[in-house]
Amino acid sequence: MKALLSAVLSVALLCVTAPVSFSEPRQVVPGTQVRLHIVSNIGTATSRNGDPFVAVVSEPVFVGNTLLIPAGTRVNGIIGTVEKARRFSIFRGQAYMDLTFRSLEIDSRLIPIHMSIIAIEQPSSDRDGQRRKDVKIDEGQIIEQKHDYKGDIMGGSIGTGGGAMVGLIFSNVARGFGFGLAGSAAYIVARKGKEVDLPAQTGMLVRIDTGVTLPATVGAGEANTSGK
Repeated sequence: MKALLSAVLSVALLCVTAPVSFSEPRQVVPGTQVRLHIVSNIGTATSRNGDPFVAVVSEPVFVGNTLLIPAGTRVNGIIGTVEKARRFSIFRGQAYMDLTFRSLEIDSRLIPIHMSIIAIEQPSSDRDGQRRKDVKIDEGQIIEQKHDYKGDIMGGSIGTGGGAMVGLIFSNVARGFGFGLAGSAAYIVARKGKEVDLPAQTGMLVRIDTGVTLPATVGAGEANTSGK
């Protein structure tokens, strides 16, 4: 009888002290928002198609009291198309680049993930930066430098022989800027547009687009700080 009682107590104690690795995997549902900051500078002036980049989770992600993604978790991504700023950008578009997130790095494992960018924030040491208003985001991954037409129109000349082009200039750009006309020339020039620049520590608010299963070994007090 004593032997049976000892066996029962041993089993009960084992169940109570079982490690976290025996718990259920953690599910991250689509639509979960995560705050990140990038580790190093990226931008259209210096980055190239195919360059990798690394971001780090700035704030832990919880569901109730359950920790899903610890702060400090690395997020790996890749830079896709890079379009540098051009002269006469009012006709050809501004600088832009395509950022794609590929994986979360947890417990030395790479977990595939799909994320969309919701907002870009100013670099901030306290992770509470203000949103940048000088860039726009298209389709959740293309970051484009907003165009400042007023800043581009400085003076110069384009012959009015190209009636369609001049009409386009005046209908979409010239209103309110008082262009001068001399003979057959309209005076205008477009400066080189601005490059997209995301310095190190730039904050991002992103959304997880597909469900993700994380390993059960991530405990409530653990954090992968390899990105620091």
